[in-house]
Amino acid sequence: MGIASAVVGLFGAISAAGGIIGYVKARSRVSLIVGVAAGALLGLCAIGLTRGSGSAALGSAFIALLLGGRFAKTWQRTRRLMPDLIMVIMSVLSVASVTIALIVSPR
Repeated sequence: MGIASAVVGLFGAISAAGGIIGYVKARSRVSLIVGVAAGALLGLCAIGLTRGSGSAALGSAFIALLLGGRFAKTWQRTRRLMPDLIMVIMSVLSVASVTIALIVSPR
């Protein structure tokens, strides 16, 4: 699950950075709290994926779907690359890489 853990870890870093940027630019505490929390959880899931944890795979896919759904709604309205489309793309990549890792990895 090496590639999946790298993709999920990158997504976590982007989520946390986006939350911090949202707070700095718009003083949005919600962006800060949710972005950093999602980033931390995705980081923990990435660590779990390196150890072959199925729970970490499911957790990261769940978080990615939640974030992807939220940002897909705003992207449909605004068509902004940052942060909306980047987060949607990272969500899709995370779910796809975790799904492939679960299918390919021996149980």
